[in-house]
Amino acid sequence: MSVDTATVRKIASLARIAITEEDAARVAPELDNILHWIEQLGEVDTSGVEPMTAVIPNTLRLRDDVVTAGGIRDDLMKNAPQAEHGFFAVPKVIE
Repeated sequence: MSVDTATVRKIASLARIAITEEDAARVAPELDNILHWIEQLGEVDTSGVEPMTAVIPNTLRLRDDVVTAGGIRDDLMKNAPQAEHGFFAVPKVIE
């Protein structure tokens, strides 16, 4: 597929990008080169390659899911600028 200035103008219109004729003429060969490069990548034989989600193997370091004692509401409420009935009080957002 080759990209011409009409195609560049159509893409710019769909993307709601204002583009001049000079810019369209300058961008058309660049997009054409990118598409040819992508076509070359499609020719590579990847039949024996495992799909991967990252370059290096990552595993999440998880902490143990342990139930704690809790019961520290009064200590937490000491940090609240304003508290009501054991909850943080915040200003009303919706008028």
